[in-house]
Amino acid sequence: MTQPMRTHPGAIRSTTEPVAPIVPRTFGACGSKRVAEFGASLVLAGLLAACGGADSGERPATGDGSSSPPQLSAAARIGELAFKDPSLSASGRMSCQSCHDPAFGHGPSPFNTITAGPVALGGADLNQPGTRAVPSINYLRFNKAFHFAKDGTPTGGFFWDGRAQSLADQAGQPLLNPAEMANASKPDVVAKLARAGYAEQFRVVFGADVFDDPEVAYARLAYAIAQYQQEDPDFAPFSSKFDAFQNGRAELTAQELRGLALFNAPNKGNCAACHSSLATDGHPPLFTDFSYDNLGLPRNAAIPANADPAHTDLGLCQSSALQGAQRPDLCGSFKVPSLRNVARKRCLFHNCAFTDLAQAVRFYVSRDTQPQAWYPPDAQGQVVAYNDLPAAYRQYVNTAEAPYDRRPGQAPALTEAEIDDLVAFLSTLSDGWQDAAR
Repeated sequence: MTQPMRTHPGAIRSTTEPVAPIVPRTFGACGSKRVAEFGASLVLAGLLAACGGADSGERPATGDGSSSPPQLSAAARIGELAFKDPSLSASGRMSCQSCHDPAFGHGPSPFNTITAGPVALGGADLNQPGTRAVPSINYLRFNKAFHFAKDGTPTGGFFWDGRAQSLADQAGQPLLNPAEMANASKPDVVAKLARAGYAEQFRVVFGADVFDDPEVAYARLAYAIAQYQQEDPDFAPFSSKFDAFQNGRAELTAQELRGLALFNAPNKGNCAACHSSLATDGHPPLFTDFSYDNLGLPRNAAIPANADPAHTDLGLCQSSALQGAQRPDLCGSFKVPSLRNVARKRCLFHNCAFTDLAQAVRFYVSRDTQPQAWYPPDAQGQVVAYNDLPAAYRQYVNTAEAPYDRRPGQAPALTEAEIDDLVAFLSTLSDGWQDAAR
């Protein structure tokens, strides 16, 4: 049994890769051993928008005021408190958890006014819209710093454009973003931290004089948040029906099995080309290869920034991850997210182009066979495909791989019944599955 390898921008792949054996689920794989292996090179994509708010899904509080499980390090317990602390924002009403709700795979909640729209609202008055959808931050502890793989594939890095190069780097950026937590400076953040109820605990962990140097204190804060997300098993629970199926504790329905086959089939869904369904590195499948792709998504008029026709979001080619390298072929490429918990998402893709999973799959398979269904016509009545990209960059949209390798009038790679089957399988990737028969 083989799984196709994907052709990425800047890379040519024509070989196949043996399927790795399914390995038993081991929660300890994400604990201290993994932290020791990856350390600061782990990066976490997703404190993208202003974070914070009420904690949904409380655990019993510990003696230090946190609700951390006892296996967390002291630094990680501090990180949890900071992750949930709205006082670290300019508004005083946001914490990281505002955008990264554990009830939604540490992604945006549609019931929170901050994240109910296609982009989060941040700023000092919670009225500054972002420009990209808030991603889930679950399972991203396995990611690495941005790099080009041996075949030239851009891989790793965090945020949709890969600009953060470490977990701590990523954790610190939203605190200063004017459209997110909107603090004026690092000293501003540290002054808030020094007034927090856990300031003394922060001193115990990081030194009595830690607040004397704002740069040092800020770095320790980012480190603590990073440690929390590395160590807490809630950020990588591997508790879906699919995980139970792999471990022999559940059976997939006939429809879900058909969906799995379609997911892996190179001439059908071909989802596994980017969202690998294979166990790797001692942990179950992550359903992402942490690479980038240019999908030619429709422009989302609901994003306020898009009211300006001149506004463009070119993703990776404008990212600081490239360190100034000129790569127009990467314009329009964005990070491939994990599909774990995708059935719970109400914002799909970097621009929240779709809010319905079946519709997103339908777009994948009929984008180029029925472009009129997805893109508006111009003044002359001609359909403008890939209309969220300037014309000069539309040539870089992925049209080489299935299911995109088709032309107008051809049959889509999946029928409507097969779309239903695939969506049924994707729903098995939601964490927190319970066997109703037990």
